[in-house]
Amino acid sequence: MNNLPVALTCGEPAGIGAELAHKAWWSLRHDLSFFWIGDPEHLDQDQPYKMISRPADAVDVMSDALPVLEHRFETKVQVGSPNPANAKSVVEVIEKAVHLVRQKQASALCTLPIHKQALKDGADFQYPGHTEFLAFLAAVDHVAMLLSGPNLKVVPATTHIALRDVPNTLNAVDLEQTISITRKAMIERFSISDPRISIAGLNPHAGESGKFGHEEMTIIAPVIDKLQAKKWKVTGPHSADTMFHKAAREKYDVAIAMYHDQALIPIKTLDFDIGVNVTLGLPFIRTSPDHGTALDIAGKGLANPMSTIEALRLAANLSEQK
Repeated sequence: MNNLPVALTCGEPAGIGAELAHKAWWSLRHDLSFFWIGDPEHLDQDQPYKMISRPADAVDVMSDALPVLEHRFETKVQVGSPNPANAKSVVEVIEKAVHLVRQKQASALCTLPIHKQALKDGADFQYPGHTEFLAFLAAVDHVAMLLSGPNLKVVPATTHIALRDVPNTLNAVDLEQTISITRKAMIERFSISDPRISIAGLNPHAGESGKFGHEEMTIIAPVIDKLQAKKWKVTGPHSADTMFHKAAREKYDVAIAMYHDQALIPIKTLDFDIGVNVTLGLPFIRTSPDHGTALDIAGKGLANPMSTIEALRLAANLSEQK
């Protein structure tokens, strides 16, 4: 059994992160251990929390109060309004959490949502999101973004880029790497010994033999043929409009989509409140709730904690499996 707690980053302090941390603690306080890294002044002072000096202390504190590993912010937070002056501290919290996980002081990393524009304006943050920044911190060349829920697991082959750039970005080398990383994770972390992987086409009707595009014939199908020759259970390219209904989902364990919305529309339709983002290909486990900072409801007590709860639960479970 892994007795190390999960590290939970604060994310954007003007958003719903602090509220989610406490709501998750109330739900999970008797089931697993985690600690929140951030400025305690950002927390609801009417909710129980306790300062810890090291991650291991969270195990003893968890049942009584939210364990907090302090990281002070220099600028006062106005709920609902991200301040670029706090961007440096937000980035430092992520870096601290990664360090603790890699030093085996925490079992896994769970990140609360960040505000990318505030980070760019205040810390010259050059990454499209958490996923790419964590890959940089871990010094890995290729990662994959798995969206996981009880009804679907799906990985986009391209992530945070404009739709018009997808055809020119998609290539056989990266697609094969994404499929390989996904298959490895299904085996090693999700205990699926011989995973069935369904690959979407890029174009309508998977190109319909070149009528609507050639990427299926020139990029996607050759990769599938290569992996099938290795006896992997990989099928496609399939028409994306028929891949995600119930009967179709029963035929595979994980789907590979070609672009962001092709993957996220079905997962958010099927598992909107309980979908979890998992970064595959890192040397440590990282999960995140599958939503943003929700600035419009910050400070109102309306945040739904279910995705954060599931992200923490999955992080703990995957660390046990690992």
